[in-house]
This record gives sequence, structure tokens and C-alpha cells, in this order.
Amino acid sequence: MVVYIDEAAGHPGAPREIRRPDNWARGALAFSPMAGFLQAMRVDGTVGLGVGTPRHLARVLRMTITHGKIVEVDVIAGRARLRNLDLAVLEN
Repeated sequence: MVVYIDEAAGHPGAPREIRRPDNWARGALAFSPMAGFLQAMRVDGTVGLGVGTPRHLARVLRMTITHGKIVEVDVIAGRARLRNLDLAVLEN
């Protein structure tokens, strides 16, 4: 598994690429208190998550799934990149 983090989503000097799910899980736990909500979404035709609040989408996680496993996550927080995504909320 590999996670790509755009400049707006990471801390200055932090890695922009994380390999191995255990490494990503540790980073995700560190950011979890900041997530006002998580919403399952379709992101550019694939599965993803929206992170933020209902009025302000702070990040989008676009996932690539192969053989039932997440193999890649693209963490997007740059305003210009977020505006250019094709997003749809997935209802329960």
C-alpha cells in the first residue's frame, strides 16, 4: 500500500509518500481528532472519503482498490485540486 499526500494535506517537511498500511495507520490516528466528519464518497468514479465538516470539505481521500484491498490512497487538500474533483456523496 502506498499513500500520496499533497502539499496542502501534510505538514511542512513531512513525507509526501507513505508506504505500508501500518505506517499510514499511525499517521491517520494522529489526524483523527481533526476530522469533524467522514463521509463515504465517489471521487472521480472511485471509492473515497470526504473529511471535514458538512460546510467545509478539508480533505478527500481517493482510494484505489485491487482484489478487495486498498492499494493506493491519494490525500487531497489543495483548494484547486478539490475544486477539480468529481465528487458524489454515497448514501447509506
